[in-house]
Amino acid sequence: MSKRHKRKPMAEINVVPYIDVMMVLLVIFMISQPLLTQGVKVELPQAETETLDLDPADTLIAKVNLDGEYFLTIGSGEERSVTTTELIEQVQAQLTINPKSSILVAGDEKTEYKLVMNLLALLNNAGVPKVGLMTRPLEEIK
Repeated sequence: MSKRHKRKPMAEINVVPYIDVMMVLLVIFMISQPLLTQGVKVELPQAETETLDLDPADTLIAKVNLDGEYFLTIGSGEERSVTTTELIEQVQAQLTINPKSSILVAGDEKTEYKLVMNLLALLNNAGVPKVGLMTRPLEEIK
């Protein structure tokens, strides 16, 4: 009779495949992280808003309507319809003349959110460091 060799159970775990998977996941997360941090920075108020004490001569008002058309009012001048290129050029020109100009964004309450975000992105591309969002006082809303 021949002796049979009995195999002992192996008490080791091969971790090499797990390391490969972890390396792949690490590379994926490293590549995708910069893509997730894009956006337009907007400083939203944390409390009830108050009327701003702004000099009308140093104020720019950028508006977007329901159809996605842009309008710009510079100082006490009249509101003009502008293209995206004109908006960027005129805002940059005004900021060159007076870097402390206040930029306000206005949109109809029924305007799609993406249209307002597109306007904020355009202002960001024009080099505007900070914008204010226009609202109506609570007493006027009925």
